[in-house]
Amino acid sequence: MKKIINAPERVVAEMLRGMELAHSGLIRVIHDFGVVVRADAPVQNKVALVSGGGSGHEPTHGGYVGFGMLDAACAGAVFTSPTPEQMLEATKAVDGGAGVFYVVKNYTGDVLNFEMAGELADAEGIQTDYVVTNDDVAVEDSTFTAGRRGIAGTIFVHKIAGAAAQDGKDLAGVKEIAQRANANMRSMGMALTSCIPPESGEPIFEIGDEEMEIGMGIHGEPGVERKKIEPADQIVDEMLGKILGDTVNFSGSEVAVMVNGLGATPIMELYLAYAHVADVLKREGVQVWGRPYVGEYMTSLEMAGFSITLLKLDDEMKGYLEAPCSVAAGRPF
Repeated sequence: MKKIINAPERVVAEMLRGMELAHSGLIRVIHDFGVVVRADAPVQNKVALVSGGGSGHEPTHGGYVGFGMLDAACAGAVFTSPTPEQMLEATKAVDGGAGVFYVVKNYTGDVLNFEMAGELADAEGIQTDYVVTNDDVAVEDSTFTAGRRGIAGTIFVHKIAGAAAQDGKDLAGVKEIAQRANANMRSMGMALTSCIPPESGEPIFEIGDEEMEIGMGIHGEPGVERKKIEPADQIVDEMLGKILGDTVNFSGSEVAVMVNGLGATPIMELYLAYAHVADVLKREGVQVWGRPYVGEYMTSLEMAGFSITLLKLDDEMKGYLEAPCSVAAGRPF
């Protein structure tokens, strides 16, 4: 498969170098450890936020490093968890004396490695805590996970927790609002094509030209059903049905909505999908708050497909979503 790269083994390192050159006023990179850090880190007396995961989901996570969001992000190899050593280096680089908070997607390697990094940091006198995001309603106990997967809704946690930390909340306060956001958030995705890791140059899975998979994970994990491609409105109906039928009661609430492209979906199709999302939510008595988030927030290399995320809001979360931020991904919020 065609890739615009030099050598597969250098993809992540060269990407990080390019990010640093392009956004030198916002970030710096600790190249020996593959860690993206906000340019002014450490910020004294502020809780620092650290996230990370396998590369291939850009702009997640390095694109969200900067004022008002993450203080650092660890870039693992493609679809591979960063190591505890990377996470510890990120922790030390951003610790301003108020503690470090980890935002961890629910994948076994990420959870285990961040827990280990926290123990190492605690041994060095740095207080840490974490939240594990698990917004995907599609499947439980899937490939790479025990319990539900963490997907695009994680970006809402980055923004809300990051703004709360910037606002001066202590470590316990940042954790509380991060957990609150995660508990009120549900997502589901679908895919038309596979992603293609640079190392292999081959699709992770095969899917027919006339097929789609509902509930596909961001690393190519199986979803709930593979079937013939349906019209966009029917796809949205199925995904929203699962989200609205889950344990969060969205009825009568104000919600933040994200329609997230997975890397190879034209913005035309994302807006088309959002149009029906808006219609269904209005019909179901769910009010879209603010502007919808339509675009690429958490991709899967060049997978064609999209996900939908709903976040049930309260006044504090609204304020933090509206709070200013300045990150390499541009103006995602």
